Amino acid sequence: MARFEDDFTNIDTKLSNPTYVPNKLFDVLYTLISSSLGWLKDSIFLFTTLAMLLKSILFIGLINNENATSYSYIKAFYSFSSSPPLAVYVCFSIIILSFAFLFKGRTRFWFLVSCNALYSILLVTDLMYYRGYTSFISPYLLSQTSNLDNLYSSVISMLRQIDFLFISDLLVLLGIGLKFKKFYVKAQRNIYTLLILLILSVSYIYYQHVQLDLKGNGDGMLFRVAWSPNQTMSNLSPLGYHSYDIYNYLKDSKAPKLTPEENQEIQNWFVQNQEKKTPVNEYHGLYKGQNLLVIQVESLEAFVINQKINGQEITPNLNKLLANSLYFSNFYEQVYNGTSSDADLMTNTSVYPVRTGATFFRFPNNTYNSLPKILKEDGYSTLAIHPDKGSYWNWMPALTSIGFEKTMDETRFNTDEKIGLGISDGSYFKQIVPVIEQQKQPFYNFMVTLTSHSPFDLPEQYRSLILSDDLNKTKLGGYFQSIRYTDEQIGAFLESLNKKGVLDNTVVVIYGDHTGVHKYYNDEVKEVQPQESWWLDDSKRIPLIIYHKGMNGREIATTGGQIDTMPTIAYLMGVNEDRYKNTVFGRNLLNTTKDFAVLSNRQYMGEADNSMQQENQIKGLDIADLALRKNYFKEAGYK
Repeated sequence: MARFEDDFTNIDTKLSNPTYVPNKLFDVLYTLISSSLGWLKDSIFLFTTLAMLLKSILFIGLINNENATSYSYIKAFYSFSSSPPLAVYVCFSIIILSFAFLFKGRTRFWFLVSCNALYSILLVTDLMYYRGYTSFISPYLLSQTSNLDNLYSSVISMLRQIDFLFISDLLVLLGIGLKFKKFYVKAQRNIYTLLILLILSVSYIYYQHVQLDLKGNGDGMLFRVAWSPNQTMSNLSPLGYHSYDIYNYLKDSKAPKLTPEENQEIQNWFVQNQEKKTPVNEYHGLYKGQNLLVIQVESLEAFVINQKINGQEITPNLNKLLANSLYFSNFYEQVYNGTSSDADLMTNTSVYPVRTGATFFRFPNNTYNSLPKILKEDGYSTLAIHPDKGSYWNWMPALTSIGFEKTMDETRFNTDEKIGLGISDGSYFKQIVPVIEQQKQPFYNFMVTLTSHSPFDLPEQYRSLILSDDLNKTKLGGYFQSIRYTDEQIGAFLESLNKKGVLDNTVVVIYGDHTGVHKYYNDEVKEVQPQESWWLDDSKRIPLIIYHKGMNGREIATTGGQIDTMPTIAYLMGVNEDRYKNTVFGRNLLNTTKDFAVLSNRQYMGEADNSMQQENQIKGLDIADLALRKNYFKEAGYK
């Protein structure tokens, strides 16, 4: 025992001797432990780790708050995974900061200060970009550096006073480092600490990945693609987010180019699935040269059209439009992981979304032969309008790439009233009327609504349907109220346009982006009592209504889906089929002999001439995935 105490007492003396070689297990273990815990004595390392954590929390609280200009403590944590991931934040920081132990003396001090400074620059740059474009900087921006010309004043204008908090600690550290020349000179290189910190940090992040992503424990996500980059940023930390973003960028950029065999396979699919030409009918070019207004309605299902609850029409304004509309009553949702953004994609390009992740997130810069591009060639001005942030589903850069000349997100509106996820449909539509009134004609405007988004919790003052208390408290009752509210706002919007004469020469297309109450709460719908059979319709159908003031209404029962929207509209607008027949996965529902739709789960709806045709149409999902992953349309020469 005395010998052990003597060894322990003198161990530091032994280890300080450069010629001493440990010859006992105890000495080796002590060396490892004491070396690995050296970071606990490193005040600047600990300070830098804490500073980066606090800056991360400040950053998250800004981006999740109004216009990213003021901090909200609550919103700094609202979109975290199932457990607060502050340990994940610290681990991502330590992975970088641990390399400080490769250096000794003041070199280590300046390495830590440099890491802190670069991190501050990253966060402030993200904030500035976010305030202008409601998205974060990405390696994809490297291809857009020409946009920086003459933008110095605009860039600087994105700074806010609160941003200086990100550099306040650096001023103190720089002062210390420059004034006290001998500060930190005794810091020693320590490889043990570097290795142990790296192993612990990487292991913890991997553990969280296994728990949240692979095993699916809890409701949170770590590396899963989220519906909003804000949520991914909150889960991973800014460092984790950008690391993951760079990883995905490199993975996609290093993907093999389109091979001649793949190119031929895609071309063959288009050729094999073109319908035999049939004589043009009365719908061809019916509205050539007229304005086009497309309204994508959040969560609008077909089962509420022409339906009543307690004697009250759920969609009285849409029902009224049917007298002057082509109403496609067997029209199916085909969205996949990108949900609403997939609807944006298919409506404007007639291309199925990718089979993994969201197309707008994975391939925001892809090239397409799209409806806005074709109409622009015919002299149309094109505008895409969303009442949410441009980063929501990454729609703004994606729709710009698809071909819209201009885009408007919530930053272009007066946010005088918010319901749910964003600007209320009532405020939104009122503010769009003067935009359309002043717009150059002919125009193609693509609009998206938001208020009828789940969880269908409409404020009481806007619930105009008289429902029983029991039904009104359910998700189904909330859905009825939300759809009725949006229907009322659409009616008021179209009436305003009609009074200004806009509807005299405008085609209005209205459809649902995907199903709503059945998509998310079908189990609850089945339990609502007393029950009515019509509200159990979970057929995946959404309405497609093509309205014109002078049209004679007609219901078209042909089975179709969202990828058929573009060629159908193009036919009405007089676009020659040769301009898009080799790029669309859909067909013209106004002049077709086929009756089918392929859902995202590969379910075939409708009738097939034979099993080979059915298999070939289902294969279209994989052909579209290949075309998107390899940017086929760009390779094919489209711009």
